Amino acid sequence: MNNDRDISRRAFLRASVGLGSLALWPGIGGATIQASGLHHAARAKNVIYINLVGGSSQIDLFDPKPELRKRDGEPCPDELFEGKRLAFIRERPQLMGSPYEFSQHGQSGTEVSNLLPNFAEIVDDVALVRSMHCDEFNHTPAQLQLLTGVGRFGQPSIGAWVDYGISTENKDLPAFVALLSSPLLPAVGSAGWGAGMLPSHHQGVQFRSKGEPVLYLENPPGVSREAQREDIAAIRKLNELRFAQERDPEIQTRNAQYDLAWRMQSEIPKAVDLEAEPSSVREAYKATPGSGSFGSQCLLARRLVEHGVRFVQIFNEGWDHHGSIFQFLPGKAREVDRGMTALVKDLKERGMLDETLIVCATEFGRTPILQAIDTSGKAGAPGRDHQRDAFTIWLAGAGIRSGITYGRTDELGHKVVEDPVHVHDLNATILHLLGIDHERLVFRHQGRDYRLTDVHGKVVQGILT
Repeated sequence: MNNDRDISRRAFLRASVGLGSLALWPGIGGATIQASGLHHAARAKNVIYINLVGGSSQIDLFDPKPELRKRDGEPCPDELFEGKRLAFIRERPQLMGSPYEFSQHGQSGTEVSNLLPNFAEIVDDVALVRSMHCDEFNHTPAQLQLLTGVGRFGQPSIGAWVDYGISTENKDLPAFVALLSSPLLPAVGSAGWGAGMLPSHHQGVQFRSKGEPVLYLENPPGVSREAQREDIAAIRKLNELRFAQERDPEIQTRNAQYDLAWRMQSEIPKAVDLEAEPSSVREAYKATPGSGSFGSQCLLARRLVEHGVRFVQIFNEGWDHHGSIFQFLPGKAREVDRGMTALVKDLKERGMLDETLIVCATEFGRTPILQAIDTSGKAGAPGRDHQRDAFTIWLAGAGIRSGITYGRTDELGHKVVEDPVHVHDLNATILHLLGIDHERLVFRHQGRDYRLTDVHGKVVQGILT
């Protein structure tokens, strides 16, 4: 091999490490359908899952409590404090109402905080679920339970389960993509889009938040597409020889990774090109190409599902307001309000909302009681502690009843009193809309069957059309 060719080979291998490492996880073409594929007619073809990481305050955004506001500053009643497991509050606190105004919107008359003026325009297109609850009261286990069904590491994420069950429509793109609209990882890290004990090719592909979503899409100088294809073919033959000896399925995954990475080089630039969108669309989302902003990620998510990506997850960090909640919450609300509203409107205008399920969830909510001591043990500005017993999410699109409010909490926002929905029920419902029976989507590992909803979960029929 001459020196020029040798340099090109090394350059290719250097590039393939960057591109391949981001393609290590996706729903590679020919994904396993061991779960028997669709179990019934699907309502949704794709999912865009917005994760407000840190625990957004339902009391200040989605669940108005006039009685709590009236009793603001009163000592906390016994039932809200005694015997409760709270993350940071140790001494009996005071009740804390919301300072934000709630008003009715749309034909449904859904009440929404004035922190979300854009979201108020789409309340007739969404189902607001005010009766969510979970089992975990700290971030990492609660995020794991929401996204993997179990409050400990090692289990597949919901996107990986979906890829395992029904794979993707576009073999040139990953089936499952994770987008981060902030530089911080969620507390669970990449486990939020991991494959757990499933074959690793079901893991989500993390796109970078700023700049090019995937590195090394361009071949290095001196490497033609044909030469790169020859190198991949040679690597495949070597891997096949190794597989014949070792029978390690990860070797086959590695081959599939190279193949997908090669195909992604031509497909991804088209899918992620926000400049191709009219300026009016970018303005609606408040999307700036290459910025990694929440609006940009929402627009990118729409483009990805348009190109056949099955499951897109947007992680937005910064909702953990133990202190100074009234200082920081308005900014976080502004950050997501316009983008998530534009996403619903855009999908609806394009005729895609009927087949795309949008989920906006958080791992838990915030307490109706004051946290006056911050997480370092010092007195600080008012905040809210973790609240696992009652919080709010919303859904829109494929198969979801629009313009409804489902479930109810008590007058202080402390507990669910009507139509409780556990995170297992949410996950069962998402799978159901994709045509999957959550009790039949199983993977046998170390002598037992595993599933996303463990031994729990029921489809929430009350929010379905």
